[in-house]
Amino acid sequence: MASSAQSPYFYLNPGKSNSFQSKAFKYRNVHFYWNFGIRKLFLRKSQGLSVLSSSSSSTHFSNSQLHGLCANGKLEEAMKLLNSMLELRVPVDEDVFVALVRLCEWKRAQEEGSKVYSIALNSMSSLGVVLGNAFLAMFVRFGNLVDAWYVFGKMSERNLFSWNVLVGGYAKQGYLDEAMCLYHRMLWVGGVKPDVYTFPCVLRTCGGIPDLARGREVHVHVVRYGYELDIDVVNALITMYVKCGDVKSARLLFDRMPRRDIISWNAMISGYFENGMCYEGLELFFAMRGLSVDPDLMTMTSVISACELLGAGRLGRDIHAYVISTGFAVDISVCNSLTQMYLNAGSWREAEKLFSRMERKDIVSWTTMISGYEYNFLPEKAIDTYRKMDQDSVKPDEITVAAVLSACATLGDLDTGVEIHKLAIKARLISYVIVANNLINMYSKCKCIDKALDIFHNIPRKNVISWTSIIAGLRLNNRCFEALIFFRQMKMALQPNAITLTAALAACARIGALMCGKEIHAHLLRTGVGLDDFLPNALLDMYVRCGRMNIAWNQFNSQKKDVSSWNILLTGYSERGQGSVVVELFDKMVKSRVRPDEITFISLLCGCSKSQMVREGLMYFSTMEEYGVTPNLKHYACMVDLLGRAGELEEAHKFIQKMPVTPDPAVWGALLNACRIHRNIDLGELSAQRIFELDKDSVGYYILLCNMYADCGKWREVAKVRRMMKENGLTVDAGCSWVEVKGKVHAFLSDDKYHPQTKEINTVLEGFYEKMSEAELTTSSESSSMDETKISRDEIFCGHSERKAIAFGLINTVPGMPIWVTKNLNMCESCHDTVKFISKTVRREISVRDAEHFHHFRDGECSCGS
Repeated sequence: MASSAQSPYFYLNPGKSNSFQSKAFKYRNVHFYWNFGIRKLFLRKSQGLSVLSSSSSSTHFSNSQLHGLCANGKLEEAMKLLNSMLELRVPVDEDVFVALVRLCEWKRAQEEGSKVYSIALNSMSSLGVVLGNAFLAMFVRFGNLVDAWYVFGKMSERNLFSWNVLVGGYAKQGYLDEAMCLYHRMLWVGGVKPDVYTFPCVLRTCGGIPDLARGREVHVHVVRYGYELDIDVVNALITMYVKCGDVKSARLLFDRMPRRDIISWNAMISGYFENGMCYEGLELFFAMRGLSVDPDLMTMTSVISACELLGAGRLGRDIHAYVISTGFAVDISVCNSLTQMYLNAGSWREAEKLFSRMERKDIVSWTTMISGYEYNFLPEKAIDTYRKMDQDSVKPDEITVAAVLSACATLGDLDTGVEIHKLAIKARLISYVIVANNLINMYSKCKCIDKALDIFHNIPRKNVISWTSIIAGLRLNNRCFEALIFFRQMKMALQPNAITLTAALAACARIGALMCGKEIHAHLLRTGVGLDDFLPNALLDMYVRCGRMNIAWNQFNSQKKDVSSWNILLTGYSERGQGSVVVELFDKMVKSRVRPDEITFISLLCGCSKSQMVREGLMYFSTMEEYGVTPNLKHYACMVDLLGRAGELEEAHKFIQKMPVTPDPAVWGALLNACRIHRNIDLGELSAQRIFELDKDSVGYYILLCNMYADCGKWREVAKVRRMMKENGLTVDAGCSWVEVKGKVHAFLSDDKYHPQTKEINTVLEGFYEKMSEAELTTSSESSSMDETKISRDEIFCGHSERKAIAFGLINTVPGMPIWVTKNLNMCESCHDTVKFISKTVRREISVRDAEHFHHFRDGECSCGS
């Protein structure tokens, strides 16, 4: 037989000194002793004892057991015992319920807490104040306000704690108006006076809305109930006032405080910073130090953030030295704030040193460095830092992933971007809208717009940035027509911001959607969004690129004229080949004391080049450094184009050889284009050779070389270049032209045979071809004597899509109305001659903006002079 210590009968032996209850509590197998207690009941019943007294004893024992398990934090055993008690219909005491609820709250056991709540409701008609408060505290901790409110309604009576918990719960969940309503209900219906715990919570709610009027009302209540000298309440009042923007009232309270703690100082100092009053906040910080009040971590992080906002590098370094001397440098949050300060000030090397010296780094540390590198235009370092973080086994969060994706977008690093995308899916970070938005941006800039669209359509709650990212991405991928469709859809759901409108205006400018641009302009005038920002220049650019120079001038004269405004006008006239106007505008710009930048000189030199103003171009190039602009490769390319277009090919070649920097493909491309114009094959082939040594992937240079060979009748060489393109996997974008008719933009592809008016369009064009044939003019599509290779070349590198757009415009507009067409490729010579003939025949003005030039046709002549 087992020893008494091992036998369950030991605990029922009345001769032992320990009671059954205490011994059973110590034993781990609760169910065993519960069942043994039931056996005891049956034994007593068989002996004729009172069942009622036995049941009472067992109930007391069971509740004591359950209470003991709760006291020892054994939730799982407690729930098993509770279930057994329910099966045997043993009532549970209220204080035991309270202990069990508090254990569920402490363990964050939501499922068990809900079960206990259900059991309590089934066994009680109403909840007492103690048990009700326990349930309230538990549900508020879990964020379950629905059940918390139901508990509140089931309570037979409520005390101040009940109201405080519920008000705090609503405030914490962001239901600020509801929290304030509960506070007022507590005062006028509940008949309960607020205390030192009530006011800080309510005042934080007023600051969170923010609602200064309600905050002042609560301030009156503070005085009425005699808490105006309580330091915690006054600190909450100061915080409320600064959150509501009333810094003056906050400072009055602060100055009248008979006693202040560090929270008081922090509330006032950070309040100044939050309201953009950084100098006042720093002055108060130095006054605090003068009174020998030691700052804490919150003080230091606030002061460092103020230095960051002010861009005060010297002061920031002084604060850094103070941090080291006072021992705060060991705190990771202070180091993170210092790192952020240095990065935002552009001192990334100092941030790098600080980061490398940190003994311990958290996810904020790594993310700060990654974002900081991206902010300082160092995307390679951002990605390298992410790799190091991964090696240290630090898991990224949504902010980290967004920062790395932004760096990938800047670099066009699709492989790393796809890797981060997979990581985001695996780590379940893809649901964060900031991650999805940056994925859209990354895929758009990596020319994977269809993938970006997939991401966009899978975002359940799209914000303004989501819509803006996809609109800008579509425009970047030359799908402006779709970008404007998305823009119209967005306006039905959300209000676009200044960046969205800028992206939409850029799309309008790209395809010549004037009416849509005007609608955006009207929206800006109605709402006033961004009229003091960069949107006026976006409007100006839209009107210039749509060819409406009169409207552009009105816009220019009605807005603030900065260097960007002048550059837009200069570029517009430069594209039109109006060099004399460009020079005149430049002189006006200088006289108006606007300092030209590098873009100004690019437009100026291009204007001189297209108008063959060689002397003026050379003069302006030589005076660039007088304006503080150092010539870069783009300026050298303009000079090569200037000399080359004027026929001075050898001079242009010598200019390249004497350049102080290594020429890039664009410089040699300018010479190749000049060789095409003047049909100099030898120098052109040399230029092409230099180009392909540096860049074999840009299709434009192959097209330029093809055009040079074709213009010189070298069809075998054309075929050879075509083979090179095919071997390198290069394709030419399909020719596409856009024309706006009655406020609607219509797109025409080169091989489009599905337009509803295709037959009418072809009939109109056939009529023009017949008339041109009668006039002994040839077109690339009709001349039987023209080499088939040239026909093929024109179809590929031009596509003739502008002809269809013009024919559509002629059919659907009244006689005499100008036609405006935008094209994604350059016009071929055949199309140029055809449009000149059409403009003379129908006596209409026709404007065609291709990839490089703005052609304005009138009476059989073109503004480009060819």
